[in-house]
Amino acid sequence: MKISVFAVGRMKAGPEKELADRYFDRFSKSGPAIGLELAGVVETPESRAQGAADRKREEADRLKQHLATGAALILLDERGKSIASEDFAGRIADMRDGGRRSLVVAIGGPDGHDPSLREAADFVMSFGAQTWPHQMVRIMLGEQLYRAATILSGHPYHRA
Repeated sequence: MKISVFAVGRMKAGPEKELADRYFDRFSKSGPAIGLELAGVVETPESRAQGAADRKREEADRLKQHLATGAALILLDERGKSIASEDFAGRIADMRDGGRRSLVVAIGGPDGHDPSLREAADFVMSFGAQTWPHQMVRIMLGEQLYRAATILSGHPYHRA
């Protein structure tokens, strides 16, 4: 299953980008052995529309253009469900084993995700009740994808 990350906003050069890239690189090397492939990170600029609803709708339209037919969609949102790493790995494995060919994990802009995306998503996930900067979310997502691959492959990286 090909996994891509769709992110509203750009990562500037610096230690945060280097750390995110390091985890995505680890995932891209460990995932293929268990049927998971990093298809890449797609960045889109924040919308410049006047109102929050218009910005969210415009950003959602960009994501919908990126979604392949039948792709699974996980949204990262502070109002989503917080789950354990093992559960995240299990959800990915279930999608892969259920025949899903692609998965998009979407990081929204400062206003969050459009309601139409929330309705279409297979899962809305949170990294906790706190609000995190975009750069930190990207790092945490890269690490959790790598951790999921190690959990699914039985690698000792994940210790509970």
